[in-house]
Amino acid sequence: MSTELNPGEKIAHLALPLRWSLLGQANRAADTACTYDVDSKGARLVSSRAPRLGDLLMLERGRNKAICQVTWVADPNSDLRGQFAVRCVDGRAPWEEELRQAEEQYQPLDSEGLNRRHFGRLITAEQTNRRRHPRFHVEGQAEVTEGVQHASGIVDQISELGAHISGSQLLDPGTDFRLTLNVFDVTLALKAQVKNLVSNAGMGVEFQQIRRGDRPLLGYILSRLRRRPVEDFVEVEVVSDRLVHAATAL
Repeated sequence: MSTELNPGEKIAHLALPLRWSLLGQANRAADTACTYDVDSKGARLVSSRAPRLGDLLMLERGRNKAICQVTWVADPNSDLRGQFAVRCVDGRAPWEEELRQAEEQYQPLDSEGLNRRHFGRLITAEQTNRRRHPRFHVEGQAEVTEGVQHASGIVDQISELGAHISGSQLLDPGTDFRLTLNVFDVTLALKAQVKNLVSNAGMGVEFQQIRRGDRPLLGYILSRLRRRPVEDFVEVEVVSDRLVHAATAL
């Protein structure tokens, strides 16, 4: 279980206060929380006290109530401490109206800010020139969205501003697309561009923007990987033709 919300569905970064309590403990005072990301059936929240994985909660916002199950709880020793994710199993999501009016927002990546916070110091210009973006081995899932078409792949290397994605359905260099990554126990969304194709089996992509609210998630992933750097991406072979599918076009 993870923070993953519904693939292909609008996800908004909304800060909405609500109350939560463990189902069946009506006599206990409700805790307060604030939403972080929401979709039509789920949300990531932050609270001073986190429930346990699998707990059933009663969420309340004004007169709106819903029973939700906890699908993910952040490591209390990480920068995400206090956060947890829920899926509604009975009733309408208390943030439904606000979600309808909200738009999914993206913002430029701040590589220097990520380096300063999650690597303990700011990389100098000399170090940046020697290695612009340290790469890390990783095992995760990637969802590529170009227009109305969707495809799945594997992310096996990642840096502050890019990744290597392998799969049977690849895009031309220069193609802009929306990328959803599911790495470790978190999911984040970015806008990216294909920079090159690698040995006809994968593509190197550059992150352009990150969904508002997802910057801490990227930092969390990088902080867990910082002791396992990859010297470089494999040597790339730039291919001009679109490598598409055997049966379905992306």
